Amino acid sequence: MVTAAGQQSREGARNRIIRAAAALLSREGPEAVSTRAVAAAAGIQPPTIFRLFGDKDGLMETVAAFGLSKYLPAKDLLEATDDPLADLARAWDLHVEFGLCQPVFYALAFGQTRPGHVTAAGREAVAGLQQIMKRAADAGLLRMSVERATALMHANGTGVVFVLLGTPPDQRDPGLSAAARDNVLAAITGGVRRVEHPPSGIGHRATALREALQGCDASTLSDGERILLTEWLNRLADAD
Repeated sequence: MVTAAGQQSREGARNRIIRAAAALLSREGPEAVSTRAVAAAAGIQPPTIFRLFGDKDGLMETVAAFGLSKYLPAKDLLEATDDPLADLARAWDLHVEFGLCQPVFYALAFGQTRPGHVTAAGREAVAGLQQIMKRAADAGLLRMSVERATALMHANGTGVVFVLLGTPPDQRDPGLSAAARDNVLAAITGGVRRVEHPPSGIGHRATALREALQGCDASTLSDGERILLTEWLNRLADAD
């Protein structure tokens, strides 16, 4: 049984390790973040890291989440307006700003992807983007599925950040991010900005219907029927 004092000591060691690893990462880059160096900086023995985080990958995942801890709440606190496309644009701008201001944490969260694996912090960021995208779909603004639109915007956003980070600051194109953002928004909407009249494209209608179904009576369709209909609507939306 873990006592309150023992739990407090465990959390204290965990926080020291995270902050020590984050400081090493910021100061010297990812190559400097070895378990031995982190342990020395945190004033603990290396086995403690493995006991608390499982392995170095587990530690780095936690450090990535620590680095994004200022970005994700700011994204969550973006006040939703009646214009989901404007909200998507603001989310894009915040994402790019974070990447340029905190490059080592950004690279840790979004640049360490392995086949079949995305960091927990990266998944959380994409989930937040998808929630805004669902609002756009519900308004009839998307001409493709929510999943494809989210992936398209995320892929282009991260690509822009890494291109800018790889360019000397004095040679960066100041209009690149805005141009890419506007092109993505045009691609996922087909150029529709507001729905004053229902869009006639099948992609818009299929995506809007799929989102509307989320709020319908669960007894209207069986689980199998709902899954099949969702698959059909996504196929229609992405083929348009």
